[in-house]
Amino acid sequence: MASQATKQWGVTPPISQSLPTEKERAANDALMAELKNQNNFESPEETKRRGTVLQALQKITVEFVKHVSKEVRKLPQSVVDAAGGKIFTYGSYRLGVYGPGSDIDTLVVVPKHVSREDFFEYLPKIIKRMAPKDAIQEMTPVPDAFVPIIKLEFSGISIDLIFARLAVASVPVNLLLKDTNLLRGVEEKDLRSLNGTRVTDEILELVPQKTTFRTALRGIKLWAQRRAIYANIIGFPGGVAWAMLVARVCQLYPHATGSVIIGKFFRIIGQWSWPQPVLLKNIEDGPLQARVWNPKVYKGDMFHLMPIITPAYPSMCATHNITMSTKTIIIRELERGGDITDKIFTGQLQWKDLFGKHTFFTSDYKYYLSIVAASRTKDAQHVWSGVVESKIRTLVSNLDNQGSIQVARPFNKGFDRVHHCKNEDQIDAVLNGDLKYQATDVKTETTDNIKDPKHAAAAEGGAEEMKMPNGDTEVSPTGENGTEIHTIYTTTYYIGIELRQDGNKRLDISYQTKEYKDKCLDWANYNPELNSLVIVHTRNYDLPADLFGEGETKPIRPTKKKVLSKKRALDTEDTPPVQNGTKRRKSDETG
Repeated sequence: MASQATKQWGVTPPISQSLPTEKERAANDALMAELKNQNNFESPEETKRRGTVLQALQKITVEFVKHVSKEVRKLPQSVVDAAGGKIFTYGSYRLGVYGPGSDIDTLVVVPKHVSREDFFEYLPKIIKRMAPKDAIQEMTPVPDAFVPIIKLEFSGISIDLIFARLAVASVPVNLLLKDTNLLRGVEEKDLRSLNGTRVTDEILELVPQKTTFRTALRGIKLWAQRRAIYANIIGFPGGVAWAMLVARVCQLYPHATGSVIIGKFFRIIGQWSWPQPVLLKNIEDGPLQARVWNPKVYKGDMFHLMPIITPAYPSMCATHNITMSTKTIIIRELERGGDITDKIFTGQLQWKDLFGKHTFFTSDYKYYLSIVAASRTKDAQHVWSGVVESKIRTLVSNLDNQGSIQVARPFNKGFDRVHHCKNEDQIDAVLNGDLKYQATDVKTETTDNIKDPKHAAAAEGGAEEMKMPNGDTEVSPTGENGTEIHTIYTTTYYIGIELRQDGNKRLDISYQTKEYKDKCLDWANYNPELNSLVIVHTRNYDLPADLFGEGETKPIRPTKKKVLSKKRALDTEDTPPVQNGTKRRKSDETG
Protein backbone atom coordinates (compact mmCIF):
# COMPACT_ATOMS: atom_id res chain seq x y z
CA MET A 1 0.00 0.00 0.00
CA ALA A 2 2.85 2.36 0.79
CA SER A 3 4.35 2.00 -2.67
CA GLN A 4 0.92 2.52 -4.22
CA ALA A 5 0.42 5.72 -2.21
CA THR A 6 3.75 7.19 -3.30
CA LYS A 7 3.71 6.11 -6.95
CA GLN A 8 3.86 8.94 -9.44
CA TRP A 9 1.43 8.62 -12.31
CA GLY A 10 2.52 10.57 -15.35
CA VAL A 11 5.28 13.09 -15.89
CA THR A 12 4.69 15.20 -12.74
CA PRO A 13 3.80 14.47 -9.11
CA PRO A 14 0.09 14.48 -8.17
CA ILE A 15 -1.63 17.69 -7.12
CA SER A 16 -3.56 15.91 -4.39
CA GLN A 17 -3.73 12.40 -3.00
CA SER A 18 -6.70 13.11 -0.75
CA LEU A 19 -9.29 10.42 -0.37
CA PRO A 20 -12.90 11.20 -1.37
CA THR A 21 -15.19 12.88 1.13
CA GLU A 22 -18.76 11.76 1.73
CA LYS A 23 -19.97 14.81 -0.18
CA GLU A 24 -17.79 13.90 -3.17
CA ARG A 25 -19.03 10.31 -3.10
CA ALA A 26 -22.61 11.57 -3.08
CA ALA A 27 -21.84 13.79 -6.07
CA ASN A 28 -20.37 10.78 -7.86
CA ASP A 29 -23.51 8.74 -7.15
CA ALA A 30 -25.60 11.59 -8.58
CA LEU A 31 -23.35 11.68 -11.67
CA MET A 32 -23.76 7.95 -12.25
CA ALA A 33 -27.52 8.26 -11.86
CA GLU A 34 -27.64 11.06 -14.44
CA LEU A 35 -25.44 9.13 -16.90
CA LYS A 36 -27.86 6.22 -16.64
CA ASN A 37 -30.76 8.61 -17.06
CA GLN A 38 -29.07 9.91 -20.22
CA ASN A 39 -29.00 6.34 -21.62
CA ASN A 40 -25.20 6.25 -21.45
CA PHE A 41 -25.04 2.57 -20.52
CA GLU A 42 -26.27 -0.35 -22.59
CA SER A 43 -28.23 -3.32 -21.26
CA PRO A 44 -26.45 -6.43 -19.93
CA GLU A 45 -28.02 -8.37 -22.79
CA GLU A 46 -26.42 -6.14 -25.40
CA THR A 47 -23.05 -6.34 -23.65
CA LYS A 48 -23.31 -10.12 -23.65
CA ARG A 49 -24.14 -10.08 -27.35
CA ARG A 50 -21.01 -8.02 -28.02
CA GLY A 51 -18.92 -10.68 -26.31
CA THR A 52 -20.55 -13.42 -28.37
CA VAL A 53 -19.87 -11.53 -31.61
CA LEU A 54 -16.22 -10.98 -30.71
CA GLN A 55 -15.77 -14.65 -29.89
CA ALA A 56 -17.21 -15.50 -33.30
CA LEU A 57 -14.89 -13.03 -35.00
CA GLN A 58 -11.88 -14.59 -33.27
CA LYS A 59 -12.83 -18.04 -34.62
CA ILE A 60 -13.44 -16.54 -38.06
CA THR A 61 -10.02 -14.84 -38.00
CA VAL A 62 -8.24 -18.10 -37.20
CA GLU A 63 -10.13 -19.85 -40.00
CA PHE A 64 -9.30 -17.00 -42.39
CA VAL A 65 -5.56 -17.29 -41.65
CA LYS A 66 -5.72 -21.08 -42.03
CA HIS A 67 -7.52 -20.75 -45.36
CA VAL A 68 -4.95 -18.35 -46.79
CA SER A 69 -2.04 -20.37 -45.38
CA LYS A 70 -3.24 -23.68 -46.77
CA GLU A 71 -5.37 -22.99 -49.84
CA VAL A 72 -3.70 -19.85 -51.18
CA ARG A 73 -0.05 -20.00 -50.04
CA LYS A 74 0.11 -23.84 -50.04
CA LEU A 75 2.21 -23.87 -46.87
CA PRO A 76 3.09 -27.04 -44.94
CA GLN A 77 0.46 -28.25 -42.46
CA SER A 78 2.77 -27.54 -39.51
CA VAL A 79 2.96 -23.88 -40.55
CA VAL A 80 -0.80 -23.74 -41.14
CA ASP A 81 -1.51 -25.11 -37.65
CA ALA A 82 0.83 -22.59 -36.00
CA ALA A 83 -0.15 -19.51 -38.05
CA GLY A 84 -2.84 -18.38 -35.62
CA GLY A 85 -4.45 -14.96 -36.00
CA LYS A 86 -5.97 -12.74 -33.32
CA ILE A 87 -8.41 -9.87 -32.96
CA PHE A 88 -7.88 -6.86 -30.70
CA THR A 89 -10.34 -4.12 -29.84
CA TYR A 90 -9.58 -0.43 -29.42
CA GLY A 91 -11.44 2.84 -29.05
CA SER A 92 -14.49 3.27 -26.81
CA TYR A 93 -15.15 -0.46 -26.44
CA ARG A 94 -11.62 -1.24 -25.27
CA LEU A 95 -11.67 1.78 -22.96
CA GLY A 96 -14.93 0.57 -21.45
CA VAL A 97 -16.98 3.68 -22.23
CA TYR A 98 -19.28 2.34 -24.94
CA GLY A 99 -23.02 2.84 -24.92
CA PRO A 100 -26.14 1.61 -26.74
CA GLY A 101 -25.46 1.21 -30.45
CA SER A 102 -21.73 1.97 -30.22
CA ASP A 103 -19.41 0.47 -32.83
CA ILE A 104 -16.74 -2.01 -31.82
CA ASP A 105 -13.43 -0.96 -33.38
CA THR A 106 -11.69 -4.27 -34.08
CA LEU A 107 -8.18 -5.02 -35.35
CA VAL A 108 -7.39 -8.27 -37.16
CA VAL A 109 -3.71 -9.19 -36.68
CA VAL A 110 -2.19 -11.82 -38.98
CA PRO A 111 1.24 -13.35 -39.73
CA LYS A 112 3.53 -12.18 -42.51
CA HIS A 113 2.25 -14.51 -45.25
CA VAL A 114 -1.30 -13.09 -45.15
CA SER A 115 -1.77 -9.89 -47.16
CA ARG A 116 -4.20 -7.00 -47.08
CA GLU A 117 -5.51 -8.20 -50.46
CA ASP A 118 -6.31 -11.54 -48.81
CA PHE A 119 -8.16 -9.66 -46.07
CA PHE A 120 -10.55 -8.08 -48.54
CA GLU A 121 -10.84 -11.06 -50.89
CA TYR A 122 -11.36 -13.95 -48.47
CA LEU A 123 -12.41 -12.64 -45.04
CA PRO A 124 -15.87 -11.33 -46.13
CA LYS A 125 -16.66 -14.73 -47.67
CA ILE A 126 -15.56 -16.60 -44.55
CA ILE A 127 -17.56 -14.25 -42.32
CA LYS A 128 -20.71 -14.95 -44.33
CA ARG A 129 -20.03 -18.71 -44.27
CA MET A 130 -19.27 -19.01 -40.55
CA ALA A 131 -21.68 -16.43 -39.09
CA PRO A 132 -25.06 -17.66 -37.82
CA LYS A 133 -27.91 -17.51 -40.32
CA ASP A 134 -29.09 -13.93 -41.00
CA ALA A 135 -26.48 -12.56 -38.52
CA ILE A 136 -24.77 -10.41 -41.17
CA GLN A 137 -27.20 -7.61 -41.98
CA GLU A 138 -24.70 -5.47 -43.89
CA MET A 139 -21.04 -5.60 -44.98
CA THR A 140 -19.09 -2.90 -46.82
CA PRO A 141 -15.39 -3.29 -47.63
CA VAL A 142 -13.47 -0.03 -48.24
CA PRO A 143 -10.02 -1.21 -49.39
CA ASP A 144 -8.84 2.18 -50.66
CA ALA A 145 -9.38 4.11 -47.42
CA PHE A 146 -6.51 5.80 -45.55
CA VAL A 147 -6.95 2.98 -43.01
CA PRO A 148 -8.54 0.17 -45.11
CA ILE A 149 -11.66 -1.14 -43.40
CA ILE A 150 -14.51 -3.64 -43.58
CA LYS A 151 -17.66 -2.31 -41.92
CA LEU A 152 -20.37 -4.79 -40.99
CA GLU A 153 -23.46 -5.35 -38.88
CA PHE A 154 -23.07 -8.65 -37.03
CA SER A 155 -26.11 -9.75 -34.97
CA GLY A 156 -27.12 -6.12 -34.55
CA ILE A 157 -23.63 -4.99 -33.46
CA SER A 158 -21.73 -2.51 -35.66
CA ILE A 159 -18.17 -3.71 -36.28
CA ASP A 160 -15.33 -1.77 -37.89
CA LEU A 161 -12.67 -4.28 -38.96
CA ILE A 162 -9.18 -3.08 -39.81
CA PHE A 163 -6.11 -5.13 -40.71
CA ALA A 164 -2.48 -5.36 -39.63
CA ARG A 165 0.21 -7.80 -40.74
CA LEU A 166 3.18 -8.48 -38.47
CA ALA A 167 6.56 -9.64 -39.76
CA VAL A 168 6.27 -12.92 -37.84
CA ALA A 169 5.36 -16.46 -38.88
CA SER A 170 2.79 -16.97 -36.14
CA VAL A 171 0.25 -14.85 -34.23
CA PRO A 172 -0.67 -16.88 -31.15
CA VAL A 173 -3.81 -16.20 -29.14
CA ASN A 174 -1.72 -14.94 -26.19
CA LEU A 175 0.13 -12.34 -28.27
CA LEU A 176 0.27 -8.80 -26.83
CA LEU A 177 1.09 -5.72 -28.89
CA LYS A 178 2.98 -3.80 -26.21
CA ASP A 179 6.43 -4.99 -27.40
CA THR A 180 7.72 -2.35 -29.83
CA ASN A 181 9.96 -4.95 -31.49
CA LEU A 182 6.79 -6.34 -33.08
CA LEU A 183 6.72 -3.16 -35.16
CA ARG A 184 9.93 -4.06 -37.01
CA GLY A 185 9.37 -4.74 -40.67
CA VAL A 186 5.76 -3.52 -40.52
CA GLU A 187 4.37 -1.43 -43.40
CA GLU A 188 3.13 2.10 -42.73
CA LYS A 189 -0.55 1.19 -43.16
CA ASP A 190 -0.14 -1.69 -40.73
CA LEU A 191 1.61 0.60 -38.25
CA ARG A 192 -1.35 3.00 -38.38
CA SER A 193 -3.74 0.14 -37.74
CA LEU A 194 -1.72 -1.19 -34.80
CA ASN A 195 -1.51 2.27 -33.27
CA GLY A 196 -5.18 2.33 -32.19
CA THR A 197 -4.92 -0.73 -29.94
CA ARG A 198 -1.46 0.19 -28.64
CA VAL A 199 -2.57 3.70 -27.65
CA THR A 200 -5.78 2.49 -25.99
CA ASP A 201 -3.92 -0.13 -23.95
CA GLU A 202 -1.30 2.41 -22.85
CA ILE A 203 -3.97 4.84 -21.68
CA LEU A 204 -5.55 2.16 -19.49
CA GLU A 205 -2.17 1.26 -18.00
CA LEU A 206 -1.39 4.89 -17.17
CA VAL A 207 -4.48 5.73 -15.08
CA PRO A 208 -4.54 5.08 -11.30
CA GLN A 209 -8.14 3.78 -11.14
CA LYS A 210 -9.81 2.45 -14.28
CA THR A 211 -13.35 2.68 -12.84
CA THR A 212 -12.89 6.35 -11.92
CA PHE A 213 -11.34 7.08 -15.31
CA ARG A 214 -14.26 5.45 -17.13
CA THR A 215 -16.88 7.30 -15.12
CA ALA A 216 -15.19 10.65 -15.74
CA LEU A 217 -14.62 9.90 -19.43
CA ARG A 218 -18.27 8.97 -19.93
CA GLY A 219 -19.22 12.34 -18.49
CA ILE A 220 -16.71 14.31 -20.55
CA LYS A 221 -17.59 12.48 -23.78
CA LEU A 222 -21.30 13.15 -23.27
CA TRP A 223 -20.61 16.80 -22.47
CA ALA A 224 -18.36 17.25 -25.53
CA GLN A 225 -20.88 15.58 -27.83
CA ARG A 226 -23.76 17.68 -26.51
CA ARG A 227 -21.73 20.86 -26.89
CA ALA A 228 -20.73 19.89 -30.48
CA ILE A 229 -16.98 19.94 -29.82
CA TYR A 230 -16.32 16.26 -30.50
CA ALA A 231 -14.93 15.78 -34.03
CA ASN A 232 -11.29 15.30 -34.94
CA ILE A 233 -11.77 15.80 -38.69
CA ILE A 234 -13.50 19.17 -38.29
CA GLY A 235 -10.93 20.53 -35.83
CA PHE A 236 -12.06 19.48 -32.34
CA PRO A 237 -10.62 16.71 -30.16
CA GLY A 238 -11.78 13.21 -31.04
CA GLY A 239 -12.46 10.32 -28.69
CA VAL A 240 -8.81 9.38 -28.07
CA ALA A 241 -7.81 12.99 -27.36
CA TRP A 242 -10.61 13.50 -24.82
CA ALA A 243 -9.63 10.18 -23.21
CA MET A 244 -6.00 11.30 -22.83
CA LEU A 245 -7.06 14.61 -21.28
CA VAL A 246 -9.22 12.81 -18.72
CA ALA A 247 -6.42 10.33 -18.05
CA ARG A 248 -4.00 13.19 -17.34
CA VAL A 249 -6.34 14.69 -14.74
CA CYS A 250 -6.77 11.24 -13.17
CA GLN A 251 -2.98 11.06 -12.81
CA LEU A 252 -2.99 14.37 -10.92
CA TYR A 253 -5.76 13.23 -8.53
CA PRO A 254 -5.13 9.48 -8.19
CA HIS A 255 -7.71 8.82 -5.45
CA ALA A 256 -10.48 11.16 -6.56
CA THR A 257 -13.98 10.14 -7.63
CA GLY A 258 -15.17 10.48 -11.22
CA SER A 259 -17.25 13.51 -10.27
CA VAL A 260 -14.22 15.29 -8.80
CA ILE A 261 -12.13 14.42 -11.87
CA ILE A 262 -14.74 16.10 -14.08
CA GLY A 263 -14.74 19.23 -11.91
CA LYS A 264 -10.93 19.41 -11.90
CA PHE A 265 -10.82 18.61 -15.61
CA PHE A 266 -12.53 21.83 -16.66
CA ARG A 267 -10.23 24.05 -14.59
CA ILE A 268 -6.93 22.27 -15.29
CA ILE A 269 -7.42 21.77 -19.04
CA GLY A 270 -9.18 25.14 -19.38
CA GLN A 271 -6.17 26.93 -17.89
CA TRP A 272 -3.51 24.76 -19.53
CA SER A 273 -0.43 26.61 -20.80
CA TRP A 274 -0.81 25.76 -24.47
CA PRO A 275 1.11 24.91 -26.61
CA GLN A 276 2.78 22.98 -23.78
CA PRO A 277 1.88 19.39 -24.68
CA VAL A 278 -0.32 17.10 -22.61
CA LEU A 279 1.72 13.95 -21.94
CA LEU A 280 0.71 10.81 -20.06
CA LYS A 281 4.34 9.69 -19.96
CA ASN A 282 7.65 10.82 -21.37
CA ILE A 283 8.02 10.37 -25.11
CA GLU A 284 9.98 7.20 -25.91
CA ASP A 285 12.34 6.23 -28.69
CA GLY A 286 11.85 2.96 -30.52
CA PRO A 287 13.33 0.55 -33.04
CA LEU A 288 11.95 2.21 -36.18
CA GLN A 289 12.95 5.12 -38.36
CA ALA A 290 9.46 6.46 -37.67
CA ARG A 291 8.58 10.08 -37.08
CA VAL A 292 7.92 10.84 -33.41
CA TRP A 293 6.31 14.13 -32.33
CA ASN A 294 9.08 16.64 -31.68
CA PRO A 295 8.62 20.38 -32.33
CA LYS A 296 12.39 20.90 -31.97
CA VAL A 297 13.03 18.65 -34.96
CA TYR A 298 9.89 18.95 -37.10
CA LYS A 299 8.75 22.45 -37.99
CA GLY A 300 5.16 21.35 -38.56
CA ASP A 301 4.90 20.16 -34.95
CA MET A 302 5.67 23.70 -33.78
CA PHE A 303 2.32 24.90 -35.13
CA HIS A 304 0.14 22.50 -33.14
CA LEU A 305 -2.02 24.77 -30.99
CA MET A 306 -3.23 22.25 -28.38
CA PRO A 307 -0.89 19.24 -28.63
CA ILE A 308 -2.14 16.08 -26.90
CA ILE A 309 0.46 13.36 -27.44
CA THR A 310 -0.30 9.66 -27.74
CA PRO A 311 1.63 7.55 -25.19
CA ALA A 312 2.47 4.57 -27.42
CA TYR A 313 5.54 4.56 -29.66
CA PRO A 314 5.72 6.23 -32.16
CA SER A 315 4.12 9.14 -30.27
CA MET A 316 1.97 11.45 -32.38
CA CYS A 317 -0.16 14.54 -31.86
CA ALA A 318 -3.83 13.54 -31.71
CA THR A 319 -5.03 17.14 -32.11
CA HIS A 320 -3.06 18.53 -35.06
CA ASN A 321 -6.33 19.57 -36.73
CA ILE A 322 -7.25 22.18 -34.10
CA THR A 323 -7.45 25.74 -35.45
CA MET A 324 -7.40 29.12 -33.72
CA SER A 325 -11.19 29.28 -33.82
CA THR A 326 -11.82 25.75 -32.56
CA LYS A 327 -9.26 26.33 -29.80
CA THR A 328 -11.17 29.47 -28.77
CA ILE A 329 -14.45 27.53 -28.67
CA ILE A 330 -12.92 24.65 -26.68
CA ILE A 331 -11.55 27.04 -24.05
CA ARG A 332 -14.90 28.85 -23.82
CA GLU A 333 -16.71 25.56 -23.34
CA LEU A 334 -14.22 24.42 -20.70
CA GLU A 335 -14.80 27.66 -18.79
CA ARG A 336 -18.56 27.19 -19.05
CA GLY A 337 -18.24 23.58 -17.90
CA GLY A 338 -16.14 24.65 -14.93
CA ASP A 339 -18.69 27.27 -13.87
CA ILE A 340 -21.49 24.69 -14.03
CA THR A 341 -19.62 22.00 -12.08
CA ASP A 342 -18.71 24.55 -9.39
CA LYS A 343 -22.43 25.16 -8.94
CA ILE A 344 -23.17 21.43 -9.01
CA PHE A 345 -20.87 20.90 -6.04
CA THR A 346 -22.53 23.75 -4.14
CA GLY A 347 -26.01 22.38 -4.88
CA GLN A 348 -27.08 25.23 -7.16
CA LEU A 349 -27.22 23.08 -10.32
CA GLN A 350 -27.51 19.42 -11.23
CA TRP A 351 -25.47 17.18 -13.53
CA LYS A 352 -28.15 17.37 -16.22
CA ASP A 353 -27.29 21.08 -16.56
CA LEU A 354 -23.76 20.17 -17.63
CA PHE A 355 -25.09 17.99 -20.44
CA GLY A 356 -27.35 20.64 -21.96
CA LYS A 357 -27.41 20.84 -25.74
CA HIS A 358 -25.34 23.37 -27.69
CA THR A 359 -26.89 26.61 -28.96
CA PHE A 360 -24.94 26.74 -32.23
CA PHE A 361 -28.02 27.34 -34.36
CA THR A 362 -30.44 28.87 -31.87
CA SER A 363 -28.47 31.81 -30.51
CA ASP A 364 -24.69 31.68 -30.97
CA TYR A 365 -24.29 33.44 -34.34
CA LYS A 366 -25.98 35.89 -36.67
CA TYR A 367 -24.03 34.83 -39.74
CA TYR A 368 -23.29 31.40 -41.15
CA LEU A 369 -21.58 29.92 -44.16
CA SER A 370 -23.53 27.00 -45.63
CA ILE A 371 -21.22 24.65 -47.54
CA VAL A 372 -23.45 22.62 -49.85
CA ALA A 373 -21.94 19.51 -51.44
CA ALA A 374 -24.28 17.84 -53.94
CA SER A 375 -24.31 14.78 -56.20
CA ARG A 376 -26.71 13.17 -58.62
CA THR A 377 -26.26 9.67 -57.16
CA LYS A 378 -26.25 8.48 -53.57
CA ASP A 379 -22.99 6.52 -53.84
CA ALA A 380 -21.19 9.48 -55.39
CA GLN A 381 -22.47 11.74 -52.64
CA HIS A 382 -21.09 9.54 -49.88
CA VAL A 383 -17.57 10.00 -51.25
CA TRP A 384 -17.90 13.60 -52.42
CA SER A 385 -19.33 14.86 -49.13
CA GLY A 386 -16.42 13.15 -47.35
CA VAL A 387 -13.93 14.97 -49.58
CA VAL A 388 -15.64 18.30 -48.84
CA GLU A 389 -15.69 17.58 -45.09
CA SER A 390 -12.01 16.61 -45.03
CA LYS A 391 -10.99 20.10 -46.14
CA ILE A 392 -13.30 22.22 -43.95
CA ARG A 393 -10.63 22.80 -41.33
CA THR A 394 -8.42 24.43 -44.00
CA LEU A 395 -11.23 26.88 -44.77
CA VAL A 396 -11.60 27.61 -41.06
CA SER A 397 -7.84 28.23 -40.77
CA ASN A 398 -7.98 30.69 -43.66
CA LEU A 399 -10.99 32.47 -42.16
CA ASP A 400 -9.04 32.77 -38.90
CA ASN A 401 -6.54 34.92 -40.78
CA GLN A 402 -9.23 37.35 -41.94
CA GLY A 403 -8.80 40.40 -39.73
CA SER A 404 -12.49 41.12 -39.21
CA ILE A 405 -13.41 37.60 -38.06
CA GLN A 406 -13.24 36.82 -34.36
CA VAL A 407 -14.30 33.17 -34.63
CA ALA A 408 -15.18 30.84 -37.49
CA ARG A 409 -16.74 27.83 -35.79
CA PRO A 410 -17.55 24.73 -37.86
CA PHE A 411 -20.45 22.58 -36.72
CA ASN A 412 -19.19 19.08 -36.02
CA LYS A 413 -21.39 17.16 -38.47
CA GLY A 414 -23.05 17.55 -41.84
CA PHE A 415 -26.75 17.38 -42.72
CA ASP A 416 -27.79 14.98 -45.47
CA ARG A 417 -30.90 15.90 -47.46
CA VAL A 418 -32.68 14.42 -50.48
CA HIS A 419 -34.36 16.56 -53.16
CA HIS A 420 -36.78 15.71 -55.98
CA CYS A 421 -36.58 17.97 -59.02
CA LYS A 422 -38.58 18.09 -62.25
CA ASN A 423 -36.19 20.09 -64.45
CA GLU A 424 -32.73 21.61 -64.70
CA ASP A 425 -33.84 24.95 -63.22
CA GLN A 426 -34.98 23.18 -60.07
CA ILE A 427 -31.77 21.14 -59.97
CA ASP A 428 -29.78 24.36 -60.36
CA ALA A 429 -31.64 25.90 -57.42
CA VAL A 430 -30.91 22.86 -55.22
CA LEU A 431 -27.24 22.94 -56.15
CA ASN A 432 -27.17 26.53 -54.90
CA GLY A 433 -28.62 25.64 -51.52
CA ASP A 434 -32.35 26.06 -52.15
CA LEU A 435 -34.45 23.67 -50.05
CA LYS A 436 -37.71 24.31 -51.87
CA TYR A 437 -37.59 20.91 -53.56
CA GLN A 438 -36.49 18.87 -50.56
CA ALA A 439 -38.24 15.49 -50.39
CA THR A 440 -40.91 15.56 -47.71
CA ASP A 441 -40.87 11.80 -47.24
CA VAL A 442 -37.15 11.55 -46.43
CA LYS A 443 -35.90 12.71 -43.06
CA THR A 444 -32.83 14.94 -42.81
CA GLU A 445 -30.02 12.91 -41.25
CA THR A 446 -26.66 13.91 -39.81
CA THR A 447 -23.50 12.32 -41.17
CA ASP A 448 -22.63 10.78 -37.80
CA ASN A 449 -25.96 8.92 -37.67
CA ILE A 450 -25.69 7.56 -41.20
CA LYS A 451 -22.14 6.28 -40.56
CA ASP A 452 -21.45 5.51 -44.20
CA PRO A 453 -18.00 3.87 -44.39
CA LYS A 454 -17.05 5.45 -47.71
CA HIS A 455 -17.98 8.90 -46.46
CA ALA A 456 -15.95 8.31 -43.30
CA ALA A 457 -12.96 7.02 -45.29
CA ALA A 458 -12.96 10.07 -47.58
CA ALA A 459 -13.45 12.49 -44.66
CA GLU A 460 -10.52 10.95 -42.79
CA GLY A 461 -8.16 11.79 -45.64
CA GLY A 462 -8.33 8.65 -47.76
CA ALA A 463 -9.96 10.28 -50.78
CA GLU A 464 -6.77 10.50 -52.83
CA GLU A 465 -6.84 6.73 -53.32
CA MET A 466 -10.62 6.49 -53.69
CA LYS A 467 -12.53 6.55 -56.95
CA MET A 468 -15.76 8.40 -57.52
CA PRO A 469 -18.53 5.80 -57.84
CA ASN A 470 -20.01 5.94 -61.33
CA GLY A 471 -23.54 4.97 -62.19
CA ASP A 472 -26.63 6.38 -63.75
CA THR A 473 -28.21 9.48 -62.32
CA GLU A 474 -31.39 8.72 -60.46
CA VAL A 475 -34.46 9.52 -62.55
CA SER A 476 -37.88 8.02 -61.98
CA PRO A 477 -41.22 8.70 -63.74
CA THR A 478 -43.13 9.27 -60.52
CA GLY A 479 -44.32 12.82 -60.99
CA GLU A 480 -47.67 14.03 -62.21
CA ASN A 481 -48.55 12.79 -65.71
CA GLY A 482 -45.42 10.63 -65.72
CA THR A 483 -43.05 13.59 -65.29
CA GLU A 484 -39.48 12.51 -64.69
CA ILE A 485 -38.26 13.15 -61.16
CA HIS A 486 -34.52 13.74 -60.68
CA THR A 487 -33.15 12.87 -57.24
CA ILE A 488 -30.37 15.12 -55.93
CA TYR A 489 -28.42 14.39 -52.75
CA THR A 490 -26.91 17.20 -50.70
CA THR A 491 -24.79 17.40 -47.57
CA THR A 492 -24.57 20.80 -45.92
CA TYR A 493 -21.91 21.87 -43.41
CA TYR A 494 -22.32 25.03 -41.38
CA ILE A 495 -19.74 27.49 -40.10
CA GLY A 496 -20.85 30.11 -37.58
CA ILE A 497 -19.13 33.47 -38.06
CA GLU A 498 -18.48 35.80 -35.14
CA LEU A 499 -17.27 39.22 -36.28
CA ARG A 500 -14.98 41.53 -34.37
CA GLN A 501 -16.80 44.50 -32.90
CA ASP A 502 -14.36 46.90 -34.54
CA GLY A 503 -14.37 45.10 -37.91
CA ASN A 504 -15.53 46.32 -41.31
CA LYS A 505 -19.27 46.43 -41.93
CA ARG A 506 -18.74 44.66 -45.23
CA LEU A 507 -16.53 41.62 -45.05
CA ASP A 508 -14.78 40.14 -48.09
CA ILE A 509 -14.10 36.42 -47.71
CA SER A 510 -14.24 35.63 -51.40
CA TYR A 511 -10.54 34.70 -51.51
CA GLN A 512 -10.82 32.22 -48.63
CA THR A 513 -13.96 30.56 -49.96
CA LYS A 514 -12.65 30.37 -53.51
CA GLU A 515 -9.38 28.81 -52.36
CA TYR A 516 -11.30 26.20 -50.37
CA LYS A 517 -13.60 25.43 -53.26
CA ASP A 518 -10.66 25.11 -55.66
CA LYS A 519 -8.99 22.61 -53.31
CA CYS A 520 -12.11 20.47 -53.31
CA LEU A 521 -12.62 20.66 -57.07
CA ASP A 522 -8.94 19.82 -57.63
CA TRP A 523 -9.56 16.35 -56.25
CA ALA A 524 -8.43 13.98 -58.99
CA ASN A 525 -11.72 12.08 -59.12
CA TYR A 526 -14.07 15.06 -59.03
CA ASN A 527 -16.73 14.63 -61.69
CA PRO A 528 -18.57 17.83 -62.71
CA GLU A 529 -21.30 15.70 -64.28
CA LEU A 530 -22.07 14.18 -60.86
CA ASN A 531 -20.81 16.59 -58.21
CA SER A 532 -21.10 20.24 -57.27
CA LEU A 533 -20.09 22.55 -54.44
CA VAL A 534 -21.37 25.96 -53.46
CA ILE A 535 -20.89 28.19 -50.42
CA VAL A 536 -23.83 30.35 -49.38
CA HIS A 537 -23.99 33.15 -46.84
CA THR A 538 -26.95 32.44 -44.52
CA ARG A 539 -28.44 34.69 -41.87
CA ASN A 540 -29.57 33.00 -38.65
CA TYR A 541 -33.26 33.62 -39.41
CA ASP A 542 -32.85 31.87 -42.79
CA LEU A 543 -31.50 28.63 -41.32
CA PRO A 544 -33.58 25.56 -42.30
CA ALA A 545 -36.20 24.39 -39.83
CA ASP A 546 -34.75 20.86 -39.73
CA LEU A 547 -31.71 22.15 -37.83
CA PHE A 548 -33.84 22.81 -34.76
CA GLY A 549 -34.96 20.15 -32.34
CA GLU A 550 -38.05 19.89 -30.21
CA GLY A 551 -38.37 22.85 -27.87
CA GLU A 552 -35.78 24.94 -29.72
CA THR A 553 -36.71 28.35 -31.12
CA LYS A 554 -35.52 29.39 -34.54
CA PRO A 555 -34.18 32.99 -34.73
CA ILE A 556 -36.56 35.46 -36.36
CA ARG A 557 -35.85 38.29 -38.74
CA PRO A 558 -35.41 41.67 -37.00
CA THR A 559 -38.19 44.11 -37.83
CA LYS A 560 -36.79 47.40 -36.60
CA LYS A 561 -35.21 49.51 -39.31
CA LYS A 562 -32.62 50.67 -36.84
CA VAL A 563 -31.40 47.11 -36.40
CA LEU A 564 -31.45 46.38 -40.11
CA SER A 565 -29.37 49.44 -40.89
CA LYS A 566 -26.56 48.06 -38.78
CA LYS A 567 -26.51 44.71 -40.58
CA ARG A 568 -23.05 43.57 -41.58
CA ALA A 569 -22.55 41.48 -44.70
CA LEU A 570 -20.21 38.59 -45.43
CA ASP A 571 -19.64 39.42 -49.06
CA THR A 572 -17.94 41.95 -51.32
CA GLU A 573 -19.71 44.98 -52.76
CA ASP A 574 -19.57 43.76 -56.34
CA THR A 575 -19.25 39.96 -56.27
CA PRO A 576 -20.73 37.42 -53.84
CA PRO A 577 -18.11 35.01 -52.45
CA VAL A 578 -18.28 31.75 -54.42
CA GLN A 579 -21.83 32.06 -55.72
CA ASN A 580 -22.87 33.61 -52.42
CA GLY A 581 -26.49 34.13 -53.33
CA THR A 582 -29.58 32.44 -54.58
CA LYS A 583 -28.97 32.56 -58.33
CA ARG A 584 -25.87 31.28 -60.11
CA ARG A 585 -24.63 32.74 -63.36
CA LYS A 586 -24.77 30.21 -66.19
CA SER A 587 -21.13 30.99 -66.95
CA ASP A 588 -20.05 29.76 -63.52
CA GLU A 589 -18.44 26.36 -63.40
CA THR A 590 -20.67 23.66 -61.98
CA GLY A 591 -19.33 23.07 -58.51
